[in-house]
Amino acid sequence: MGIGDIAQVEFYLQHLNYYRLGAYWLPFESDHSTHIFKSGTKFEDVLNLYVFDRDLRLLMLDAIERVEVSVRSQWAYQIAHLHHPHGHLDVTLAVNNNRWQKNLAKLTSEVNRSDETFIKHLITTYSETLPSIWAVCEVMSLGLLSRWYDNLKPMKTRRAIAVVYGVDEQVLASWLRHLSLIRNICAHHSRLWNRELTITPTLPRNKPVGLASQWVSGSRKLYNTLVILLHLMDVIAPKHL
Repeated sequence: MGIGDIAQVEFYLQHLNYYRLGAYWLPFESDHSTHIFKSGTKFEDVLNLYVFDRDLRLLMLDAIERVEVSVRSQWAYQIAHLHHPHGHLDVTLAVNNNRWQKNLAKLTSEVNRSDETFIKHLITTYSETLPSIWAVCEVMSLGLLSRWYDNLKPMKTRRAIAVVYGVDEQVLASWLRHLSLIRNICAHHSRLWNRELTITPTLPRNKPVGLASQWVSGSRKLYNTLVILLHLMDVIAPKHL
């Protein structure tokens, strides 16, 4: 590998870690067993790829945040209107009771450790197991939201949430699981570029119209994630502002 400014390389290795950067120079190796690089490879090429991935993670987090906030709102709205304001406390709305218990315990923990002013106000003002659903949804993680939707039993409620995004309820459940994985990768500053993803999203069949034709079937790379996010952003933020 071509090293221009040795002091600069030492600086980046000190602050970024050899093993973090190592994942980004693998494509530049002609022989991984001997760590021989392709002719013309420079340290700046590796660093630029790392910076690109960092920017990519930030863009992904920005889009996923909007999706998370939107689906939280729909989850709370539809359950409150089709069932009751404390529908999250109703075990009959769950497919699996044990999963519901675990989800409720996690939600209770997130509520109890929240320092949001409105949560503190509700806890000290009212005598209830947990605040109403439109309040607790604001402290749910995307992972918990995904698990709760996946365990939601009433098909009418599942479809009422999914139809907002123009997809089938099974597709939305799969997408939420997938986006939770992507969000965690980004939040923990892990490599996103060129990653083989362990949880892949379900291919949409008939709706939304045209989306299936944009899909790369069988791919474990990021492309299908970008297709999903573009579709969802068109729904919740048409001008992507």
